[in-house]
Amino acid sequence: MTPAELSPEPWSEADAAAVRAQLGREARGAVEVAHRCDCGLPDVVTTSPTLPDGSPFPTTFYLTCPRLASAISTLESVGVMRAMQERLGQDELLAQHYRAAHLDYLARRDALGPLPEAEGVSAGGMPDRVKCLHALVAHSLAAGPGVNPLGDEVLTMLAGTDRRTPCATVTRGTRVAAIDCGTNSIRLLVADVVAGAVQDIERTMEIVRLGEGVDRTGRLSDAALERTFAVVDRFALKVAELRPSAVRFVATSASRDAANRDVFVAGVRDRLGVAPEVISGDEEARLSFAGALSGLSLARSPVLVFDIGGGSTEFVLGDASPAGASASASRQATSVDIGCVRMAERHFRHDPPLPAEVRAARDDIDAAIRVASGRVQLRRAQTLVGVAGTVTTVAAMALGLAEYDAGRIHGAVVEAADVHRITEELLYMTRERRAAVPVMHPGRVDVIAAGALVLSAIVAYCGAASVVAGEHDILDGLALELATRADQAAAEATPLGPQ
Repeated sequence: MTPAELSPEPWSEADAAAVRAQLGREARGAVEVAHRCDCGLPDVVTTSPTLPDGSPFPTTFYLTCPRLASAISTLESVGVMRAMQERLGQDELLAQHYRAAHLDYLARRDALGPLPEAEGVSAGGMPDRVKCLHALVAHSLAAGPGVNPLGDEVLTMLAGTDRRTPCATVTRGTRVAAIDCGTNSIRLLVADVVAGAVQDIERTMEIVRLGEGVDRTGRLSDAALERTFAVVDRFALKVAELRPSAVRFVATSASRDAANRDVFVAGVRDRLGVAPEVISGDEEARLSFAGALSGLSLARSPVLVFDIGGGSTEFVLGDASPAGASASASRQATSVDIGCVRMAERHFRHDPPLPAEVRAARDDIDAAIRVASGRVQLRRAQTLVGVAGTVTTVAAMALGLAEYDAGRIHGAVVEAADVHRITEELLYMTRERRAAVPVMHPGRVDVIAAGALVLSAIVAYCGAASVVAGEHDILDGLALELATRADQAAAEATPLGPQ
């Protein structure tokens, strides 16, 4: 089959809603439905080589069916990829067929547009490695049988998987918008909340460094405010376009510490029409806990959720069960001033940092963790869940991802040894080497080593064997709370009618 023979279907609003329900977020850069499941829902979408924000995205065919993705993950966990890799080294005919699949993938992507950043790079490990069965299956479904031999093999293994019962229920929930402005980044989430589940419509993040220099000067700089307000202007346009029923803007560590935070508050109100709430560290921790547990199935409680921000780190210890998660009285929470930006600015003067600078940062971090442990029983935790960019970046590195993939990172279990190893690697990398890490966001290059040092210290102090990486965080907690309030308000405003 040649690329010209592929007959995808145009992307529609109904397909967007279906994929949103499948993934729990908006499909980034989707342009076509490459394949449909027997139930009629999309199971593979074709994505543009360049995402709307300008980021390169080499994964042309993206698997969306959660039932099929789960079954594939099970195969990966029992060594199927390792066995396939061994066969590629032994079976030259199979290896030739696999290399041909690689060329087919590149041709199909090239037909959508150029991607010079990933020239010669396809997906799934092709042409000579087996790294992601999800990508290989997506290629097989999109291109048809006979194109990708290993993708075809996986589909044969999964022939008994239910493909007729819809894998997702497409329901419009309560649409809300949440904005979280921290020390390092500002983020927007517009989502439909359906039966307690957050389905992304728009989720975006930009690095603005609002807290740049705050630890030294105690004030938000004019340059930092200008950067932040420019992004708020763009967020305001997106919110107006998507028309949520409620909007909440929260500001965290940097704006809590700044003497001129009133300038920030007024600027946001003027641009967005909503006054930002400069929330306490304890409220930030509560919202992070609720958001982090959404979409995760955790067997062992108590759970310690920690959110490593730019200026501070929040800790919450609580029960992962639905009843426990809603019982605020049973939770312990605190916030301490050890964020990735704050630690980098306070201690790192060289690139890479000198051993003495690393020791000083470790001492500072360890002291803060001991303070936090006096308020929250950190060592009681049976499961650690880390959220925000430091944790997800380290998780992506541990997984060996060639590109940042939130779907694979969310819920990934990272061994403690990998956390400590990657931290040491980052501490001794130059800025150029850190920037070259495929999953590294440009805005994290200067602060990721300090953030990883915080992560490593938390894992070590708790004596944890591993940490679970979470893509859901305070934004999701805000969205859930906003939707609950909106639903309650709607119920109170609705007449009961005749009995």
